[in-house]
Amino acid sequence: MMEQVIFFTILMGFLITVLLSPLFIPFLRRLKFGQSIREEGPQSHQKKTGTPTMGGIMILLSITVTTLVMTGKFSEPTVKTYLLLLVTLGFGLLGFLDDFIKVALKRNLGLTSKQKLLGQIIISIVFYLVFQQNEFSTVVHIPLTDFSFDMGWTYVFFIIFWLVGFSNAVNLTDGLDGLVSGTSAIAFGAFAVLAWSQSQFEISIFAVSVVGAVLGFLVFNAHPAKVFMGDTGSLALGGAIATIAILTKLEFILIIIGGVFVIETLSVILQVISFKTTGRRIFKMSPLHHHYELVGWSEWRVVVTFWTVGLLLAVLGIYIEVWM
Repeated sequence: MMEQVIFFTILMGFLITVLLSPLFIPFLRRLKFGQSIREEGPQSHQKKTGTPTMGGIMILLSITVTTLVMTGKFSEPTVKTYLLLLVTLGFGLLGFLDDFIKVALKRNLGLTSKQKLLGQIIISIVFYLVFQQNEFSTVVHIPLTDFSFDMGWTYVFFIIFWLVGFSNAVNLTDGLDGLVSGTSAIAFGAFAVLAWSQSQFEISIFAVSVVGAVLGFLVFNAHPAKVFMGDTGSLALGGAIATIAILTKLEFILIIIGGVFVIETLSVILQVISFKTTGRRIFKMSPLHHHYELVGWSEWRVVVTFWTVGLLLAVLGIYIEVWM
């Protein structure tokens, strides 16, 4: 029974996005919601200027409808289901405002970093308040050890750091056609397996609804992309995967399964530190995917390589949690 629910959840999420896209992409074009490309980025990306963005709206709609419909088929939506949707849609709304300011109001930087951070913190605190009210565990376990500790009320700071950190990490990774769509499908698929192994089927259904939605989006987002997800999609996906990790108590396993996002973020941090302290850059450009482009790799080669790394890390994360 549950296997059929998972299969049809992926299928439903995929079909909603695939069927919406041919209608929604021309609509975005008519509204002139086209992507602005940074001048300091790789010159090869300038040809992408004007490609419709904010395609994350389709992903969010697909995730929401699929999750509620398919969870209802299996059982009733739980508090965890609503928490997942709260963070996903909350971060998605924040990303939407950022995208809207960029493309509609023609302010290239969108929300200021302080405005975005404040919004992320508020959503994280609301999540914690509901989390605390339902007396969910605040114990954190360190993988590959028997060590665990209860963070108590200080867990709120961990939640803020994890949600803000991973939403921004996925956002930083969203720089090449299909890169985040593919890596997200892999990472959420891994967490679907782990949630299933814990019998947290409502979380597993949510995770595979994301897999279906982003795979459907990938049909139109693969190189050469016909649409970008924008911050609407990337912030939402980052917040969603961090929430899954928290609800399944696999917080640090996320560092492994979401390793591509972590590596991309570290490349930016290291680049900034190196330049400010020594005046030298470690990479030709950060995030890391741009470095490989400037080395001479094709965009497709970079994306497939990162997908492969993401898949290996996902398998490693599942192996550590299930078999070690």
